[in-house]
Amino acid sequence: MSRDMSTADQDEAGLVLGDHDLMTALSDWLTHIELERGHAKTTCASYERDVRQFLLVLKSRLGQTPRLKDLEALSVRDIRAFMARRRQQGVSGRSLARTLSALRTFYRWLESENILTNPAIRQVTMPKIPHSVPKPLTVEDAAKTMGHMSDDTAIDWIEKRDTAVLLLLYGAGLRISEALGLTPEDVASTKHGVLRIIGKGGKERAVPVLPVIADAIATYLRACPFEAVNGAPIFRGEKGRPLSPRVVQLKMQRLRQQFGLPDSATPHALRHSFATHLLSSGADLRQIQELLGHASLSTTQVYTEVDREHLLSVYDAAHPRA
Repeated sequence: MSRDMSTADQDEAGLVLGDHDLMTALSDWLTHIELERGHAKTTCASYERDVRQFLLVLKSRLGQTPRLKDLEALSVRDIRAFMARRRQQGVSGRSLARTLSALRTFYRWLESENILTNPAIRQVTMPKIPHSVPKPLTVEDAAKTMGHMSDDTAIDWIEKRDTAVLLLLYGAGLRISEALGLTPEDVASTKHGVLRIIGKGGKERAVPVLPVIADAIATYLRACPFEAVNGAPIFRGEKGRPLSPRVVQLKMQRLRQQFGLPDSATPHALRHSFATHLLSSGADLRQIQELLGHASLSTTQVYTEVDREHLLSVYDAAHPRA
C-alpha cells in the first residue's frame, strides 16, 4: 500500500492529524495489515478511517497535533471518553466495535515493533452489538427474481452482465466483492463445473457452479463489447471500467420495486438466501461454511437461527393449537 507522506498526514479537510513519526507509523501499519496479514482492502480502508477519526478527536482534546508519546500516555478513561463521544454522534454499536478492534490492532503492532506500549487499550471492553440474523429472500421470491434474470430474450450486454452477477450471488453464494473481482483466469474452470474464488484474506476456495451460472457468464462474455484481459475483472461498467457494487445495488432496488420484495432484499441477501435455502434442504453446516468461505463455523451457525425462525413461523401459521 503505497502512500504519499506529504498528504497522508492530513484528513480530507486538510487537517494535520499527527506528527511525522505518528503518521509514518500509521502508514507502515496499514501496509502491514494489507500485505503481510492479508486483510481485504475494504477492511484496511475502514481501519484507516477509524484510526484517523480517533486522531482527529485526540487532536481536539489535546489542542495540538498528536504524537506517538500521546498515544502511549492515554488512559482507559480517555479511550472510553472517545467511544462515548462517537456513540453520542450516532455511531452504531457495530461500528464502535470495529473502531475499537482497529485501535487494538494498531496498538498491538506498535508494541510488536517496539514503538510504544499501552495496556489501556486492552482494558476497554467491546461495545455490545444487538443480536441480529440474516434476512434471506423466501424461496418463492428468490425463484421469482432469478426466473426473471434467467430470461435473456431481447436483452443487451448489460442485462446479460447483471444476470450473471446476480446468479453468482444466489446460485454460488459469492460476496459481491468476490463476484465483481472475478478475472478470466478465475472463470476458466467453470466449464468443469467449478469456480475459483479468492475470498477474504486472500484465501482461495473452489465453488461448484451450476450450468445455468456457467452459461450466464459465457453469454455475458460473448456479448460484452470490452475484451476480457487476464488479471482484470470481467464485469465492466458502461464505459469499460470495473463494475461498481453500487450498480448491482441499484439493480436489486429496481427488482424490489418490480416484484414487491422487502427492503432487506439486497445483493448480500442473495448470499444469505443461498446459505439458508441450502440448510433448509438438508445441506451440512460444514459444507455451507466451506462454500461461503467462512473462516469459523460460528459465523456460519447464524443461519441455523434463520432456519429455526422459519420453522417457528410455519408452525404458528399451520398448527391447529398455535
